[in-house]
Parts: sequence; C-alpha cells; structure tokens
Amino acid sequence: MKTPKKIKLFLVDDDALFLKLLEIEFHHHADFAIETFESGERCIENLSHNPDIIVLDYHLNGIDKNAINGIETLDKIKSYNSKIPVIMLSSQDKIEVAVDCMHHNAFDYIVKSETAFVRLQKVITSFFQFQKMERELNWYMSRM
Repeated sequence: MKTPKKIKLFLVDDDALFLKLLEIEFHHHADFAIETFESGERCIENLSHNPDIIVLDYHLNGIDKNAINGIETLDKIKSYNSKIPVIMLSSQDKIEVAVDCMHHNAFDYIVKSETAFVRLQKVITSFFQFQKMERELNWYMSRM
C-alpha cells in the first residue's frame, strides 16, 4: 500500500519563539515534513529541498537589520519557482501591507493573532484540496 506523501512545509520567521510555536502546532495537528528558518537567506539557500508551501514572515529583518525582508524573500522564491505558494504572515493589520504582498504574488496574507494558526491550516488545506481537484479534473478531461 502506498503511503501518502507528506506535504513539505517551510516556516520562515525571525521570531524564534513564534517560529517554534508554529512548528509545534503543525506537528501536533497535521502530518507535515517541516523545515524552519530564521531568515529569508536561509530559506532561499534551501529551496532545492523543494517545499510544497512556504509560510513567510513579512518582517524578517527585526533582529538583523541587514537581513532581507519578507517581500525580498518572496521575490527570490518566486524567481526560483513561481509555482511555490507562499503565505505571508505579519503582525501588521494594514490593507496596504496585504495588497503589497499580493502584488508580489503571495498566495495569501494572514495577520499574526490568536487565530493565525487556524487560518493557516484552513488556507493550506484549501490549497491542497483545490490542487487535488484540479489534477482529477485534468485526468478526467484527458480521458474524454
């Protein structure tokens, strides 16, 4: 019997505590292969590991002011592989920030709050359900 492939999830945040909390939540509630990174640079260095989805903090230069920020990281991810869905996280609840992320081809934007993990789970689940339906539809259409 074939075991289902785990979804490879990259979590990227310079807040070590928040990053660890996310990792624990994802390990506890779902079956993911998770890699965590505290900088955009480290995430980019490891894109060859072929993540299925990336959760990326908007502000990645809070600790190291010379580090690239979330938008720069997003742009580099998209130039590496435009098909990798990237969900942006930020403590900023500003429409301009969300719009900026979407202009840079983020899949979604979620505000860090007490409901952020639940929203992340829903977005990731929806994305992979849609992807599965799309594959099934393509398979069906190829048989016609």
